[in-house]
Amino acid sequence: MSRREFLRRVALMSGGAAVALSVVQGLGFAASPDEIAQAATSDPPLVAQGPGVTVPPDDPAIEVRNVSFPLGTVQVLAYLAQPKSGGPVPGVIVIHENRGLLEHFKDVARRFAKAGYVGLAVDLVSPAGGTARFSDPAGASAVLGQTPADQLVAMLNAGVGHLRGLPAVRRDRIGTMGFCFGGGMVWRLATQNADLRAAVPFYGSNPPLEEVPKIKAAVLAIYGALDTRLNAGIPAVREAMQRAGTVHEIVVYPDAAHAFFNDTGRSYKADAAQEAWRRTLGWFERHLKGAG
Repeated sequence: MSRREFLRRVALMSGGAAVALSVVQGLGFAASPDEIAQAATSDPPLVAQGPGVTVPPDDPAIEVRNVSFPLGTVQVLAYLAQPKSGGPVPGVIVIHENRGLLEHFKDVARRFAKAGYVGLAVDLVSPAGGTARFSDPAGASAVLGQTPADQLVAMLNAGVGHLRGLPAVRRDRIGTMGFCFGGGMVWRLATQNADLRAAVPFYGSNPPLEEVPKIKAAVLAIYGALDTRLNAGIPAVREAMQRAGTVHEIVVYPDAAHAFFNDTGRSYKADAAQEAWRRTLGWFERHLKGAG
């Protein structure tokens, strides 16, 4: 991103230009108060995205709807996609990136519905009224960055509870999949919910390693080889899972960068994304549909 956009986002996420000055100084980044103030009031850049619709909402094999469920004083918003026929079937919690519940993640939920699952994409920006409230995705990112991890996990656990209460869902066959920020939340959810049977974090940051022995889900962890920052944590989480006896597989796709699965973004890598989706469905087939 540009220098101005970096400063704009720091100002937004830190609560204003005055606080942003101390933040960037703490990072060793030289910027004047005037430059930060100007960046803070600038418009967000227009970023072209691909359509990213693999399964349209009106696909005759599925049905979709917006849902909500309570968590204390917060009404958690989510997007539900399920097969029109058959059931009950396993359910999958879909966890979005750090820009909130954008269309791509609703499409992922619909892909699951086409594959014979009930997909629930939880909007973790719900405490601020939901992702749709923000015309600037950085605003949603700021909300997520300021929400305690325990509250994020609580919303996801509420989503698991909502899925388990649906007649169309096999309550003992729940999995989860997430990307980037959402990949990290998959790890955290798996450490906090022993009812999960399968988890697929895409390029997510490690959970607290001392929590890994709590994971009961079978974990398929997916990374891109060019994502060196996150990949540095692979040996530690692999060792933690081996020591805990966690069923797991770690896959690193060559020539793929961070966010390579997202077909609306610039890092999309079609061959790796398609193979990762095939592998994900195989993992859920084995550990959700095929589990005894």
